[in-house]
Amino acid sequence: MKLDLYATHKAEYIAPKQPEFVTVGPAQYLAIEGTGAPGEALFQESVGALYAAAYTIKFASKFAGNDYKVCTLEALYWGDIPKDWHWKLIIRIPEFIGKKELKAAQQKLAGKGNPLIDQVTIEKLKEGRCIQLLHVGPYDRVHEAFARMKAHVEANGLGFRGAHHEIYLNDPRRVKPEKLKTIVRMPVAKA
Repeated sequence: MKLDLYATHKAEYIAPKQPEFVTVGPAQYLAIEGTGAPGEALFQESVGALYAAAYTIKFASKFAGNDYKVCTLEALYWGDIPKDWHWKLIIRIPEFIGKKELKAAQQKLAGKGNPLIDQVTIEKLKEGRCIQLLHVGPYDRVHEAFARMKAHVEANGLGFRGAHHEIYLNDPRRVKPEKLKTIVRMPVAKA
């Protein structure tokens, strides 16, 4: 039986059309961090390194009898956007994947065209209470979702904390910009 983390944690991946509060439990991710606007070379090479590690680990795990579905790309952003982008690209992984599996994948991929593979790490996120909203449309209009979320958060006497989180539900290489679907998530706290 193939583990599907999205199905297992379905309540955390709701895609509401109106801002909605969700509680997100601790989760483990493959991660790679950088700076610069999405779409620039470093960002794209980092996506490649992250997916190379994710699929290499997944197939080794499947061969060992623990199959799971590779999750989609997610990203955390912070800084003075759009002038000063800081990001961490992440892909959720099962708890049974550890540093040993990552190291084996990095060794297998060494010298195969992606010099960033050694920068992939395993990290845990503990986001807790968040506000979440589905954005449909181009990535450069995600700020519209944040404006709606901010109004909802402030109306409830709360504020934002931490980096904002985007979960990409489809592939921008295969879907027109106006049909892109992104879950936008932001951790909240008392103001």
